[in-house]
Amino acid sequence: MVDSTLTQVGKNLSEAMRILGDGQRELEVGTERQRFSRSSIPGPLQGDGQDVAAILHLVHNLIHEEEEEEDKPSQHRMQNVGEQGHMALLGHSLAAYISVLDRERLRKLTTRILSDTTLWLCRLFRYENGSAYFHEDDRDGLVKVCRLVINARYEEYASEGYAVLSFKQPVIYQSASGRPGLGQHLCSQLGLPLSSLCTVPCNTIFGSQHQMDVALLDKLIKEDVEAGKLPLLLIANAGTPGAGHTDKLARLKDLCDQYSMWLHVEGVNLATLALGQVTSAIMAANRSDSMTLTPGQWLGLPAVTAVTLYRHEDPALSLAAGLTSSQPVAKLRALPLWLSLQYLGHNGIVQKIKHAAALSQQLLQKLKTLASIKTSVEDELSSPVVLFKFSQEMSAASSGGSVDGYCAGEKEVLDSFNRWLGEQLVQLVPTSGIDVVELEDEGTCVRFSPLLTAAVLGTQQGDVEALVEKLSELVPVMSSTMCLRQDFREETHRHSPSLIYIEELSWPGLGAVRYEPQAEQMDESRRKQELEKINTELLKKLQDLDTDIIFSTGPEFGTEEDCIFVGMVTEDVDVSELVDTIAALGRDIEESGRLLENMTEVVRKGILEAELQLQKANEEKLMEEGVIRQLPLVGSVFNWFSPVQSSIKGRTFNLAAGSLDSTEVTYSTKAQTGRPSLQDTPTSSSKRLPGQRLFRRSGAGSDSFSETSSIGQAEEITREGSTTPSSSIQPPISPPAPVEDSHSASNVFPEKISESSEQMHTQEEAEVASEERQPEGQEVEQSER
Repeated sequence: MVDSTLTQVGKNLSEAMRILGDGQRELEVGTERQRFSRSSIPGPLQGDGQDVAAILHLVHNLIHEEEEEEDKPSQHRMQNVGEQGHMALLGHSLAAYISVLDRERLRKLTTRILSDTTLWLCRLFRYENGSAYFHEDDRDGLVKVCRLVINARYEEYASEGYAVLSFKQPVIYQSASGRPGLGQHLCSQLGLPLSSLCTVPCNTIFGSQHQMDVALLDKLIKEDVEAGKLPLLLIANAGTPGAGHTDKLARLKDLCDQYSMWLHVEGVNLATLALGQVTSAIMAANRSDSMTLTPGQWLGLPAVTAVTLYRHEDPALSLAAGLTSSQPVAKLRALPLWLSLQYLGHNGIVQKIKHAAALSQQLLQKLKTLASIKTSVEDELSSPVVLFKFSQEMSAASSGGSVDGYCAGEKEVLDSFNRWLGEQLVQLVPTSGIDVVELEDEGTCVRFSPLLTAAVLGTQQGDVEALVEKLSELVPVMSSTMCLRQDFREETHRHSPSLIYIEELSWPGLGAVRYEPQAEQMDESRRKQELEKINTELLKKLQDLDTDIIFSTGPEFGTEEDCIFVGMVTEDVDVSELVDTIAALGRDIEESGRLLENMTEVVRKGILEAELQLQKANEEKLMEEGVIRQLPLVGSVFNWFSPVQSSIKGRTFNLAAGSLDSTEVTYSTKAQTGRPSLQDTPTSSSKRLPGQRLFRRSGAGSDSFSETSSIGQAEEITREGSTTPSSSIQPPISPPAPVEDSHSASNVFPEKISESSEQMHTQEEAEVASEERQPEGQEVEQSER
């Protein structure tokens, strides 16, 4: 008969998981949504208690608060909690229930749970006669092991404490490719000085560059012994955190036996000890004195403790080091893992690890078919970690381009490209578990470690296929961009000093430019404002163009300001046309800004000149017509008997030219003339097919098309001249409008400036004409007839 409380615990957990699950909500009423809308704001504790459902919904809203604010699903990778994950979560609930049992029952139950879990793990991972310590922090097991070794090597440590360490300083050895910060954490937890930590370099000539140099380690140990120090412990790796390589564990164990040192092993490759066929390099780990396992990551079990297996015969020292506890409640940390291991069974555990190893081999075989990808694995037959990166040398050879100009900063450029590649793959195939690592020798690489991610994310063979497919689409774009970077630099230098090439090696793209204003006699602050204004507007215009090329302000934490960063491009991009367009648009923006600045002064001078000419015209009219015609009543009768044709004409103000012209031609033809319509403005003679994008060379093959770039074939875009490229980018869409000056066509100023000039010109003409007609009276009307 099952305890009703245990059954209720299981039901409550299932209900809680259902409520907290994404998209599984019961409260859909608007008032309830408003009730939790401000749940992120701390407030006082309510006087009346709430039921379990309300509290769980509050937790749900706190978890998904950002998604509701952004009105889109979260892009973060979420763990795939399966049935085995529910068992692990159930273990935490049961641990709270079991802790309230009477002491005798609690002792028997916790002893059974701890014994079973220890036995299963030791048999599963081939570690005979071992004990287990379960801990939340995966570094805590190593800390306890170090205390055990200190207690064992310093007999008076229990009574004298740290005073005994001053006579013979202990030394802990770790690999240079080990986990970052691990040695410093040990020293801080044990109260040891950093001088007790010795970092052993890796191989430089023979063997893997991620493996500890055993010969050099032997030399360092001898030097420490001669200096009166005590070699205490060696931390070896069965799968380094970065590259996943395994140290020579057999040789290291022999060396530790020679100097009576403790050998501790950790790493993701220890998971393969559960497989039927294990390499000799990994099998040597079962000879170590202790090793730390992380079955929660390998098996996809949430909130499951890490385990440190160790061998030691003195239980008193283990108790003093904290590896064992006399408190039964402390042993309940093994309960979630105890339940999960039983649920999966031996075959289920092995199958999960085997599946992850098979995914690595699948990806490795697929990567060998890609010409521009360089792989780095320890063992091509059984490596559970795959490193790969975009290779510049191979890409240059395959595409026929030249990258000689990037010899100096080649490594930094490649690192930025590979960093971009990893970020793109994470976004395109999030379930693959891809991440980016920085290695000392290889630089930036993309890592695929399914032992750490496959069970958590639910990675399958289809995800690997999708990963390779996206990779095959991104690599050609990266290759063509790398080859065209030098061309982009040279084309930018050709437009100097208006365009300045910005050397930004960390930018994964074609390059960066800055448009420099050519105005003279400008102070530094004014020049900086003008520089920012022009480049900001230029970036906006480039982003509005019909092209697949991405223009941006660059990295978020970049050092360069007021720059335009050009992203990845395909091999059919015409770099010369691209740079010409950037220069032309920048020049148009600068000239337009200069016109707006001078417009106020031009208008003021034009008005003063118009007033002088009107005054002079009135005086001439008075001399020509006489005084009698100016009298209000007599002048009208006199003009009726003897009409006179006035020779005074109106004036029109040409805003672009800044001059006053006669309106004789305007009134005789009933239309403003003097410059062609926008329809007659010379435009680019280039033609593009429907759906084509800008900056495409003719003869581009179908190989340049990809889903990533969405670039189709295009005809060649020819340029009439460097002074009118902007008209070929955006054809005019406004209807023709009459204008005044033949020297202020749209090939000098943008359409908006031209339209505003025409409007102001028309208003000025009307004002000038009206001022002249007012003193004339009816004579002007008769002259118009």
